[in-house]
Amino acid sequence: MIISALREASDLLSLERASGAVNLDFDATFVLQMGVFALLFVVLKPVLFDPMLKLFEERERRTDGARVAARKMDEQAGELLQRYEAELEKVRRAATEERERLRAEGSRLEAQILAEARADVAKIVEEGSAKIALEASAVRSQLKAQSGQIAREVAARVLGREVA
Repeated sequence: MIISALREASDLLSLERASGAVNLDFDATFVLQMGVFALLFVVLKPVLFDPMLKLFEERERRTDGARVAARKMDEQAGELLQRYEAELEKVRRAATEERERLRAEGSRLEAQILAEARADVAKIVEEGSAKIALEASAVRSQLKAQSGQIAREVAARVLGREVA
């Protein structure tokens, strides 16, 4: 019955072929090929397809596992980075405080040294001024003592004669 239906369909197709349609040869070999395909499918499914599908699922499971592990490692790296940055900030603050303390100490030492130097300079200037004043006073007293004699010598030279 199926074969007769197939032959009728084949006859109809040959009529359509005459009108320019596509020619399909629909005979018993088609049914035989479908049977071989179904048989191969039934035989190959447990032998080839099921293990291959299991392999694909296992690969997908491992890939997802690797992604989850990668996310966890990424989160851990982020946490480590945050801890590192927090510690680095603490060290920076401590370094800044130490630098400011050293600067203040340096400024204090500088002011102390400058004050000592100013005091030394003032002492030296004062001693120099006192020495100069003392020497000036000694020179003045010598000049006073010698002023009469110097005046006579100058007058004698100007007048060309000796003055008494």
